[in-house]
Amino acid sequence: MEVILAEHAGFCFGVKRAVEQVYQQVETGSPIYTYGPIIHNEEVVKDLEQRGVRVIEDEEQLARIPEGKVVIRSHGVPKCICQKIEDRGLECVDATCPFVKRIHNIVEKESAAGKKIVIIGNAGHPEVEGIKGWCSAPAVVIESVEEAGNFKSEPGEELCIVSQTTFNYNKFQDMVEIFQEKGYNTIVVNTICNATEVRQAEARKIAAQVDVMIVIGGNHSSNTRKLYEICMQECAQTYFIQTLDDLHLDLPKSVRLVGITAGASTPNNIIEEVQNYVRFNF
Repeated sequence: MEVILAEHAGFCFGVKRAVEQVYQQVETGSPIYTYGPIIHNEEVVKDLEQRGVRVIEDEEQLARIPEGKVVIRSHGVPKCICQKIEDRGLECVDATCPFVKRIHNIVEKESAAGKKIVIIGNAGHPEVEGIKGWCSAPAVVIESVEEAGNFKSEPGEELCIVSQTTFNYNKFQDMVEIFQEKGYNTIVVNTICNATEVRQAEARKIAAQVDVMIVIGGNHSSNTRKLYEICMQECAQTYFIQTLDDLHLDLPKSVRLVGITAGASTPNNIIEEVQNYVRFNF
């Protein structure tokens, strides 16, 4: 069985940086907490929990922490959360992905200047919730072409459009075109991470030439879900798994070529396990 492994599979820069920061903090011996799972991968979160790292999910849990360090997840958090961590006398370790932090800076500046912020992304996703929390006025989240078409700007209103870093690049472009066709007073900042664009383009190319495509990533990973959707468009036999235990393939003899890609929060050891299993067992 021939296997094509995507070159850009597994931890991206921001995720790698965040995970390394948590492991470094563990070595200090202080009580360590992360505000939300540090990344969207259950295996990594489980390993950190075994090392004493605890996940807090909301402000109520934050208020009960007596001491220690709170690491901000790679997806970022609203500005008020950082302030509340400091107000409680806790040490705030900011592991927000630098590309996400750039969006925070943009929306903070542009909303303060009076522009309405439009975020193209998945409503409810922690990165999007974090971005909203850096706006001085309520932002609007648009996640489909239909919603973009239904959006109405107030007369004289200035818009600033940004995107979730892991959003589908082609969908982002389609939505931006709708806003531009409406003639709204708009500035557009493409804040999709370059690594996301490269990963998505590579996944599409591989899926178009293989018999079976395997996409590895956490169940709650937005960027992995988008890779799966892209691959499904090119290869009907596309499988979304979290670990090797989820891989249940009964491949016909006609299958000669299998492609593998992985989301930005997938550890290399899981990718290698899947790759080796497929290569030597089919």
